[in-house]
Amino acid sequence: MKILVALGGNAILQHRGTGTAEEQFSNIETTCNQLVHLLLLGHHIAITHGNGPQVGDILLKNELAKNTLPSMPLDVCGAESQGMIGYMMQQSLDNQLKSVGLNRKVVTLLTQTLVDAHDPAFKNPSKPIGPFYSAMEASKLRQERGWTIVNDSGRGYRRVVPSPNPTAIIESETIKSLYDAGVVVVASGGGGIPVIRPKGQKVIRGVEAVIDKDLAAALLASSLSTEVLLILTDVQKVAINFGKPNEMPLEKLTLADCEKYLSEGQFPSGSMGPKVEAARRFVQSGGDKSIITSLDHAIDALEGRNGTVITA
Repeated sequence: MKILVALGGNAILQHRGTGTAEEQFSNIETTCNQLVHLLLLGHHIAITHGNGPQVGDILLKNELAKNTLPSMPLDVCGAESQGMIGYMMQQSLDNQLKSVGLNRKVVTLLTQTLVDAHDPAFKNPSKPIGPFYSAMEASKLRQERGWTIVNDSGRGYRRVVPSPNPTAIIESETIKSLYDAGVVVVASGGGGIPVIRPKGQKVIRGVEAVIDKDLAAALLASSLSTEVLLILTDVQKVAINFGKPNEMPLEKLTLADCEKYLSEGQFPSGSMGPKVEAARRFVQSGGDKSIITSLDHAIDALEGRNGTVITA
């Protein structure tokens, strides 16, 4: 099968990890071991991944070094994280492919994702990023940098940025050419670098925003004409009434089911919501099926023994 594998952040940096290069390499090597099994079974994969913790660390470094070095804008930080994670994944996967005798090329492609400059999200920043600040620091940053900063669940003040809807992958033709030629492509990391095209112009430019990685994955999977969008997270199955006594894991969902449960608020916007919406979008645009499951159960899910399968 032709599959786009969308990796969650835990595939690279565990929740309680320290973030060292050695630790992230170790996590990625474990992840790549699972991906190699997919290739050994004859599947053709492309890979996308999250980058939230890594971008957060880059922003913190910017903040700590602001009196010594110029801070970089968010789109540049996203590009930096794509390169770092892509390097680790490309090297780890290439090494493991050689160890099992598979002659497959792996390449990371820095990816830009087009968003609408008039997306309502730009008027309502909602995605928390970067470090926490005191009330005094928050007030100063609002004045000096024009940032939108909110109280994040009582834990402190934090910057929020827009999270616009992805509309196109700028490098989609190049990614598809490589993928169709048999290359394992790592692309659209962290949802891609957000860019806009000003009205009446052909040029693009980066914007300070964060694109949901799962929604961008659905767009990338459709542009590659894959049969399956495989979203790997930290749970085996999607569940309704999550965390409640009447929690119910779901093995199958139709498009109608997805719309119903999303409208009911069963899947929070900060966790499972974007994954179910991405799964729905991919199938609605012509994909055979989407699967949501954990990394450890990826093969079982593809073979129908685990996970939640979304079909038309």
